[in-house]
Amino acid sequence: MYRLSVTGRFAAAHNLRHFKGRCESLHGHNWKVEVVVEGRDLDQADLLLDFGELKRLLNLALDQLDHRHLNQVPPFDQRNPSSEMIAKHLYETIAAQLPPQVKMAEVSTWESEDSRATYLG
Repeated sequence: MYRLSVTGRFAAAHNLRHFKGRCESLHGHNWKVEVVVEGRDLDQADLLLDFGELKRLLNLALDQLDHRHLNQVPPFDQRNPSSEMIAKHLYETIAAQLPPQVKMAEVSTWESEDSRATYLG
């Protein structure tokens, strides 16, 4: 089994609905995201997937969130834009675009350098 990972970053504001604490107020983060994919079979170039292609898919997904108020961006206009839900959203968005021999393993989101959420699918 082979595993690849790439990281990216985006900046966005959000507030957590139904949360009794400071995070219920509008605030922002400089998010870090790590995407991990896996597979058993390499292509003719002995690659699972080109890092550049995985990074492109990540950046396309992050472009939809970057410099936005996440509570106004679907699906977060209906669901809380928590770190957990952002990781799940990115997992599903990117997984839908991967070639069949490549499977999504996990997506992690950091809202600060010491606070991370991971979605495993």
